[in-house]
Amino acid sequence: MAAHNLGTELDLSWISKVQVNQPAVLRRAQQIQARRTVKKEWQAAWLLKAVTFIDLTTLSGDDTFSNIQRLCYKAKYPIREDLLKALNMHDKGITTAAICVYPARVCDAVKALKAAGCDIPVASVATGFPAGQTHLKTRLEEIRLAVEDGASEIDVVIDRSLVLTGQWEALYDEIRQFRKACGEAHLKTILATGELGSLTNVYKASMIAMMAGSDFIKTSTGKETVNATFPVAIVMLRAIRDFFWKTGNKVGFKPAGGIRTAKDSLAWLSLIKEELGDEWLKPELFRIGASSLLTDIERQIYHHVTGRYAAYHDLPMS
Repeated sequence: MAAHNLGTELDLSWISKVQVNQPAVLRRAQQIQARRTVKKEWQAAWLLKAVTFIDLTTLSGDDTFSNIQRLCYKAKYPIREDLLKALNMHDKGITTAAICVYPARVCDAVKALKAAGCDIPVASVATGFPAGQTHLKTRLEEIRLAVEDGASEIDVVIDRSLVLTGQWEALYDEIRQFRKACGEAHLKTILATGELGSLTNVYKASMIAMMAGSDFIKTSTGKETVNATFPVAIVMLRAIRDFFWKTGNKVGFKPAGGIRTAKDSLAWLSLIKEELGDEWLKPELFRIGASSLLTDIERQIYHHVTGRYAAYHDLPMS
């Protein structure tokens, strides 16, 4: 991972007069979505790159050690070896960026990855995920327990009411406490943008989260009605760029929720490349939160190599 974002002092003058030009943002989002994607070997190369950005996720009420174990194995071997050999990529160490689980499953993930001889980081959601409506003391303890169990990345959720009511100092203080509780673990702050009311609020919440020391800002929990969308992403990426220009600190970006197809992943990589540049196209600064995306990417790689689509039993489950 990249060095921690140490944050800055709270400076409300950065956001006091901000107004997002929504029609311009929507036009930019339409441009990205309408663009033709890369084809053939270039598509295969970009899809393999997309695999390395995935936080392979399971956040289900019926998670058990066995399905966590299977997920960890899939994270280490995301694409069938014979397909990688056909592309001459079998010796490049392609894995997903991380495993993302509930706090109670962190020990299972750490144990499974150790057994597999793999050093992929374990990320854990915390702070009353997904609603963030538990007491602050409880949310902070949840972070500490996940870190103690071996999580090296913590995906926290903010109290959305602080954004909706304009309590920016309280939001800053809350995230600073999350930052402290994380210790050496990286802090990924989920804004739940579908519940923030406006793109202007998305920009302001992004900036406050970065001032408070977030290493990543993340669109969604994946549990909201509206999750990762291009308009929201554009606003968050512009905030990341503004923060970099003002402070020199690079903050990562993680879209999550609803990103299911290989074609979707290519559009997201294109957006990052155009808005922030190649420097951000690495796992230290860009992640995709997904549970089913990897299946479709592997399916497309299979088609590229063999000329036909895989049957259900041809590709192992993640």
